[in-house]
Parts: sequence; C-alpha cells; structure tokens
Amino acid sequence: MSSHHIVREKQEPALLVLGLDGFDDELLGQLLEWSPTVITTPLTAEKLNSYGIKIDWIIADGIDEIEQSDVKLMSANNHNLAEAALKHLTAYEYPSVNIVTDELNLSDYEPYAAQINIVVFNNGKKIFPVSPGFSKWKPAGDIVEILGDVKNLEIIGLEKFSKNRYKTVKDGLFSLRFDAPFLFIAEEL
Repeated sequence: MSSHHIVREKQEPALLVLGLDGFDDELLGQLLEWSPTVITTPLTAEKLNSYGIKIDWIIADGIDEIEQSDVKLMSANNHNLAEAALKHLTAYEYPSVNIVTDELNLSDYEPYAAQINIVVFNNGKKIFPVSPGFSKWKPAGDIVEILGDVKNLEIIGLEKFSKNRYKTVKDGLFSLRFDAPFLFIAEEL
C-alpha cells in the first residue's frame, strides 16, 4: 500500500542557502525532502548545482550566467542577501524558512522574526526565535544556548555551565520567561 501526499506551494518551509561550508549532506537532504522553494546566492548555486539540487531563485544584483533552466533572479536592491530573501519570502507570505549559513548575523533575521518562522542552521547548531513562556521537552544533558540579552530572564529546568550556555537538568520540559517579544536560542544538532 502506498501513501500519496500532495505538497502545496509554501506548505513546507522555504530553504535559503547562504553557505554550505561544513554543512552535513544528510541534513541538507532532509531539508530538501519535500521540495521546498530553494533560494541561494551565485556562489552557493554552483555547489547546489553540482549536487543536482534544483534552484528556484538566485539573489544577486547582477549575474553572468545561470547553469539551470527556469531559475529566477531576485535583485538584492542594495540589501544584504539574507535581508533581500526574507523581504521576498514575507512579501509572498511564506509561513516559514530554513536558513543554512556559514556566517551568523542574527541582526539580519530579527526584523523578520515576527513575520515568518525562522530556523537557522549554522556551525552545528539549530537557531530559532522563541516567545516569552517558551517551553520544550529535552533529554537530560542537552545544551541550550541563549543568544542575546533580555530583561528579567527566568530559566526553569536548565543549569548554567558557561556564558549563555545551559544544560538540561533532567529529562523533561525546560522553559524561558523574559520581557521581550522574542529571544533567539541555539540547540546543538
């Protein structure tokens, strides 16, 4: 018996690939599993093309040639590449995006955190914004990193072991309360 799934446009998170240095091929395959809209840069497009990955959009203010057919060009309009892609995705009402990047600049993502669900994969970590009152189940000993400063941060179920790095005390829920619209956290992959 087979199972058939219909994947609608924008149902799966878009995939923004800004860099692939050291990124796990298996995880990339998982992110591509449901044929998301793939947006990338000219430099990273070459690598994705060598893997046989279909690219939907390339972000650039000018490009000499595109190796695949049916690839659309997205102008950066003097924005950085992440910002140009996020402006496009929010304008077209994508609900979520997975971002693979070599360089982590949270300030690029902060203006969009309220408009689109963002998950950033960088340097062996999964990074995402959470709202006050966030809680999640984790096994004992898992590491959670708090990225950024917020007022009145209350942490339950985690113990600090170095600057901004915490371990889960036991199997179960941990929670974060704070005075801000959101806070970025990182989990190790």
